[in-house]
Amino acid sequence: MPKSASIEDEITQAAIERLEQGADGRLRDIMISLTRHLHGFIREIEPTEEEWLAAIRFLTETGKKCDENRQEFILLSDTLGASMLIDAINNRKPSGATESSVLGPFYREGAPDYENGADLAEGETSGERVLVSGKVIDLDGAPIAGAVLDIWQTAPDAIYAAQDTSGTSFNLCGRLTTGDDGRYWFRTRKPVSYTVPGDGPVGAMLKAAGRHNWRPAHIHFMLSADGYETLVTQLFTDDDPYLGTDAVFGVKDSLVVHYDKADEGLRLDHDFVMTAAA
Repeated sequence: MPKSASIEDEITQAAIERLEQGADGRLRDIMISLTRHLHGFIREIEPTEEEWLAAIRFLTETGKKCDENRQEFILLSDTLGASMLIDAINNRKPSGATESSVLGPFYREGAPDYENGADLAEGETSGERVLVSGKVIDLDGAPIAGAVLDIWQTAPDAIYAAQDTSGTSFNLCGRLTTGDDGRYWFRTRKPVSYTVPGDGPVGAMLKAAGRHNWRPAHIHFMLSADGYETLVTQLFTDDDPYLGTDAVFGVKDSLVVHYDKADEGLRLDHDFVMTAAA
């Protein structure tokens, strides 16, 4: 049966007109755009009523999977590339500045403060030892004193401290502060690849789409300093097999780093370039 374009267009127009009459400001703009694109999506794929109900069930199950330790909707956003797109839009950097990446779901506030040179993996008996060092500088190359680096990563068993349900572990997490020369250094273990949760509706979606749920190995950093924009980023291991297929699209070429052989394990040297606050 041929579709009735006039009735379909009238439905969209009526929905938009009600928003135009009832909403204000930014909310009005967002809701009108959402309605227009949602209706356009429906027109493009012409879902059956059964398919639309399946989509509603998927979102319902996604909500049910959320609790204080897990946010399945963030995982959905991540795996659709939406989180990285929002990150890119909100963190446009001038040439030469360190690029950002997503915060991720495993950041835990309140990590302990350490002196430079500390071992964040103290107590770990497995994994390759790494010395990470470098400077925090501005766009002109001048050192930034008093910059705080909040650091977290997977343990050699591919688990983050934030996945400890007791909420007390800060293994491989810590905060360092640069000196007058802008330098930082710490010891840790080489990060490993890991899977994002695959036991929920998002995992089922990835499987159905023929995608894996692996993330390439990386260390997370959040840098803050007076007078500078906060920088959230990740450093990815250059020999990881999942660099080109990161499940959450977080890899940027400038954030891929190489670990060199050293006397006691490995060494990673990397400078972070922060931008002045507007």
